[in-house]
Amino acid sequence: MAASDSTAGQTPLALMPYPQSVVRQDGHLAIKAPLQFANPGAVTPRAKAALQRLNTVLSRRSGVSDNAASAIIKLRPLEKSSGAINAPTEELKRADESYQLAISDAGITISVATDLGVLHALTTLMQLAGDQGPVQLPYVVIDDAPRFAWRGVLLDSVRHFLPVETIKRQIDGMAAAKLNVLHWHLTDDQGWRFESSAYPKLTQLAANGQFYTRKEILAVIAYADARGIYVLPEVDMPGHASAIAVAYPELMSAPGPYQPEDRWGVHKPLLNPANEDVYTFAKTILQEVAELFPFSYVHIGGDEIDPEHWQANEHIQAFMAEHALADEHALHTYFNARLASILAELNRSMVGWDEVLHPDLAEGTVVQSWRGPDALGRAVNAGFPALLSTGFYLDQPQNSAYHYRVTLAPQPLSIDATAHKGERWRSWKFTMPRKRGSDVAGTLSVIGAGESLRGFIDFKGKSRASVSELTWRDGYISFTLDTWMGPMHAALSVDGDGLHGPVVVANAPYALTSELVGSNEVAGSALPTAIAKDLIVPDNQHLLLGGEAALWAEMVNEHTIDIRLWPRAFVVAERLWSSRELRDADFMYQRLDLVSQWSAEVVGLQHFAQQRAAQQALVPESQRELVIALSRALEPAQYYHRHHEKSTNATYSRRDSLNNFADYLPAESRFTQKFSEDLNRWAEDPDDNSALLPVRAQLNQWHKDASALLIKLQKLDPVDLLPVTQSLQSVSDWGLRLLNAESKDKPMTAAQCKQAQLELGMAMQIQHEMIVAPAQPVAELLRDSCFKLHQLK
Repeated sequence: MAASDSTAGQTPLALMPYPQSVVRQDGHLAIKAPLQFANPGAVTPRAKAALQRLNTVLSRRSGVSDNAASAIIKLRPLEKSSGAINAPTEELKRADESYQLAISDAGITISVATDLGVLHALTTLMQLAGDQGPVQLPYVVIDDAPRFAWRGVLLDSVRHFLPVETIKRQIDGMAAAKLNVLHWHLTDDQGWRFESSAYPKLTQLAANGQFYTRKEILAVIAYADARGIYVLPEVDMPGHASAIAVAYPELMSAPGPYQPEDRWGVHKPLLNPANEDVYTFAKTILQEVAELFPFSYVHIGGDEIDPEHWQANEHIQAFMAEHALADEHALHTYFNARLASILAELNRSMVGWDEVLHPDLAEGTVVQSWRGPDALGRAVNAGFPALLSTGFYLDQPQNSAYHYRVTLAPQPLSIDATAHKGERWRSWKFTMPRKRGSDVAGTLSVIGAGESLRGFIDFKGKSRASVSELTWRDGYISFTLDTWMGPMHAALSVDGDGLHGPVVVANAPYALTSELVGSNEVAGSALPTAIAKDLIVPDNQHLLLGGEAALWAEMVNEHTIDIRLWPRAFVVAERLWSSRELRDADFMYQRLDLVSQWSAEVVGLQHFAQQRAAQQALVPESQRELVIALSRALEPAQYYHRHHEKSTNATYSRRDSLNNFADYLPAESRFTQKFSEDLNRWAEDPDDNSALLPVRAQLNQWHKDASALLIKLQKLDPVDLLPVTQSLQSVSDWGLRLLNAESKDKPMTAAQCKQAQLELGMAMQIQHEMIVAPAQPVAELLRDSCFKLHQLK
């Protein structure tokens, strides 16, 4: 499949996820509402409702072409339909989602096997119609089906409660992105969110008045079903159970007392697997879940078990001895087996996070990996169906290109990791301290020189990963690498036997320190031993079901959810739907910008509206225009940097405000990305004025706006924008000075370079949970300009 559909200067079709096959032809079909099915008697109510929604959208369009007609849609059965490549169960195998769509002067023809294909074809039609003006559909033939059958989004209603209307809006977005599983996280330490008739104290004592009635849950399920989306409920057991502990402490492994929990993190309360009343509770709750949710899967959580209360309970320890359970992992598996048996009686299959994996795990359990492709590979090779969420955590957040690079399955090492006779090599053991949790630690190894230079990292507890863009010159080592934390960009000084310097993880720096632990010059030393990769064997490929984007809600509420979820969920949707060969990030961004606008105007997503509302509420009108300009150079601190900041500077709980300027920033600054692309083009060819002019213009504009805003902020700064504004002024000033030095062939002095290094390093730091995004590309320009000349340390 071609990476692009544009020919002869045509704008690419704004389709996400991109179809498996697109044949674009000259010409357009002008249409107006209402569209009609040629054979309405053969159409399901769900398909009729989808056409009505499309007609409602089209009827709002301004302007109609003179030759527009109310088109008739011809429905035909596919002669051959394979459906999704990887389909997890008979339920989803029957749910063939494939479709063919042909638009020509003869009209519109849709060929499908099921009404889900009709829904997807109509969604593609809606995207082709665009977001404004007369509707002119391009002549096109599309043959499409999803790569994976399971394409989900996790919404967390526990950490911050989400109103039903907010959830329905996200379902509309999911349907527009051809996502088909809403994973609804309903219970956790901080609350119990669904109404239980049998255990009413769960909502009386552990919901803070915020929960979903049975009627509301059924309404959400019906709304999702009408759009071809399953709803997967998650009820966490045996851990993440503080809410259960508050309501029914007699079910827990420690006596309590327990108080309602509003702090984030991993907490100790665990259900007691040695207490038969726990299984009565679990069976009753799961029966209630099965009565409400028709999907054949139920998620039981099963993650982040702190075994302290199990270890301290004499009755539990005796129970383990009686049942020959060797350790707490075996006890956890015993508990999961009981749950799986209960679910089987209810005609349901179990889903759990990857900690549930064990040789005795119940057959058919779906393992959802949040700890990376290593865990997913282990699950699949052990014979369990599996889903991936690592790389798709939209709450962190990351830039779209990072999500787009996710490959789902574990990948073999792309380099030769052996040091051959006569080759130089070095290994450094490193640590990167974090403000919360353990240090990031591992070993960096570099082998060879020149064209043969290559390197890899062995992170603690993870399989080996090769680094990209590796350079070792002028006293520093630099490389990039995608990790579970996000993309890493390292620029490390080689100082004697050690390395030190900043490693940008996602968009904020960690300070790395290291010590040399081996080299070809140290007798008896050797390269580190790698943890084996669990590459999926061909016979088990079908067990990789797909994946889910995750939107955990520690830092997300109803006022910011669209900003965090959209438009990047379209990127994850494309990775799960489209061909694995579709990897062109530039082509993705061209369409993402168009789809982002379309989804706001047509689907009703509020990622723009939520940001505008916050700017109006938080910023005085006299500053607003300048603050909007400033915001285009800012990003929220990505990965879990904001969590770590709140853990250090706030309460790291629901009590922390989510009404800060950082909460309303999009995940990525597209202005900075364009600036960085132009800067890189100019650095590769200093005579390229087509790149230099926009770089200089952007730096001048940032400098002008920041300087004007600083004057206003000195008098009034209601949302703490002074530090990032000062940093943007400094970054743009140094960027202009560097451009002048390079273009005039008058390099900066060593003193100037050191001062620039100091100020740009400060500008790269997290300030009020925000990052001045242009600081990193300007710092890279500084390094390229100054390190060769002055060997900065």
